[in-house]
Amino acid sequence: MNKAFLILLGASFLALPGVAQTVEPLDAAVVEKIRQEGLNKSQVMDIAFYLTDVNGPRLSGSTGLAKANQWAKDKLTSWGLKNAVIEPWGTFGKGWEVEKSYLALTKPYYQPMIGSPKAWTPSTNGPVKAQVVLVKAAKEEDLAQYAGKLKGKVVMMEVTTPIKTTFTADASRYTDEQLQKLAEPTQSTAGRTPMTEEQMTAMRARRALVGKMSEMFQKEGAVAMFSGRSGSHGTFFTSNGASYAVDAQPALPEFEMAAEDLGRMSRLLAAGIPVEVELESKTRFLTEDPQGYNVIAEIPGTDKKLKSEIVMLGGHIDSWHAATGATDNAAGVAVMMEAVRIIKALNLQPKRTIRIALWGGEEQGLYGSRGYAKKHLGDPATMKLLPEHEKIAGYFNLDNGSGKIRGIYTQGNEAVAPLFNEWMKPFNDLGATTVTNRNTGGTDHLSFDGLGLPGFQFIQDGLEYNTRTHHTNMDTYDRLQADDLKQASVIVANFVYQTAIRKDKLPRKPLPAPRPPQS
Repeated sequence: MNKAFLILLGASFLALPGVAQTVEPLDAAVVEKIRQEGLNKSQVMDIAFYLTDVNGPRLSGSTGLAKANQWAKDKLTSWGLKNAVIEPWGTFGKGWEVEKSYLALTKPYYQPMIGSPKAWTPSTNGPVKAQVVLVKAAKEEDLAQYAGKLKGKVVMMEVTTPIKTTFTADASRYTDEQLQKLAEPTQSTAGRTPMTEEQMTAMRARRALVGKMSEMFQKEGAVAMFSGRSGSHGTFFTSNGASYAVDAQPALPEFEMAAEDLGRMSRLLAAGIPVEVELESKTRFLTEDPQGYNVIAEIPGTDKKLKSEIVMLGGHIDSWHAATGATDNAAGVAVMMEAVRIIKALNLQPKRTIRIALWGGEEQGLYGSRGYAKKHLGDPATMKLLPEHEKIAGYFNLDNGSGKIRGIYTQGNEAVAPLFNEWMKPFNDLGATTVTNRNTGGTDHLSFDGLGLPGFQFIQDGLEYNTRTHHTNMDTYDRLQADDLKQASVIVANFVYQTAIRKDKLPRKPLPAPRPPQS
């Protein structure tokens, strides 16, 4: 997910004229069947195993993602879903993957270090043994002192932020009080506090300086760079170190590293003690197919009048590369796949067609879902809508880790609140209680909400998502919580099925105004 689990505050819960919705009674026997199938015969962890341990990292454009797409398509087909396809959403760019990575301190003593090549950075020229140079620069003029001193060297910036001991647990769940506060109606439409002009200026200056540094390091003949964003206890957060555009300019080989190793080298160099390292990265660019893809499959509707309408559910299948993308977002994909498996296994007969979508390119900017929406539903830049826009009954998304579902964000859609409260009741005993009018950002439901469609993300317990697994080298199968994912699967299955059988599509908010791309 390309996000920091942002919560944006939405419109008021106050009832609006004409938005009252008929809440059909639930079929308790069907709901109980969904619970029993999902809690006692679950395949969610088996699905997650194949997505992570078997297929490996699923960086956009990589072989691992292509393998996972094919596996998911085949698995959905084996359950009896129809029209399964790996559908292109548009042009992505170059794929990239790591074939070899080695990193160690050799002077003043030998010790392996924790790190990984940054995405879309090139290979080193075979194994490299080199001195490390500490670069201190607050402005472009400060770089002049390093002219002629970087050839054959590894460069790194000074680390000045100390690693603090943590006295709270990495993982946490919502308390009853937090959920109650989240459920409170709010008039606020405020999200994050906007940057001041001074902050914006400082950010632009920093970005410009980083660009100048990279340009100078290459020109001066440095052999590699070390960098790091955040993290502790051997966990590092990863990202891309170069562009994935087909015509991107060359970059230096770069390793993203654990803060402890960066801090040690920084302290040694600041004290005048030479530091030498051994490293090798062997990376591969994939240029034959620049397209990005989504996996799509359906459970056809059974009602003559309603089967042309579509209930969608999904999550993004791509990940970052330093681990196997378990909580971000094999967890969400496994839950959504398990939800449709439950519906098929019980031979339920939805009136509307249920369509699952496993999105690609989410981590780089919601590309898969945005491309799908533009191809099938409409263009948010112009709000010129396509015929299928009218057919969408609702979209449900999961992409906030391995935590159980505690409720759902309505994105300010007051009219769905009575429905969702009723659909949540059979799972109150499993910890799912909260329906909030607030918005949440950062993932694929926004591609639907941005077109005025009823698109929703569930509220999940954070667990250790933001502290330990989100975009890190620790995002592995071991971090998944089986009971939480089972609980989430039955709730999603129920929400999707109820949307597929009710008399009307889910109510919609007013269409938003066109949003032309910003320059």
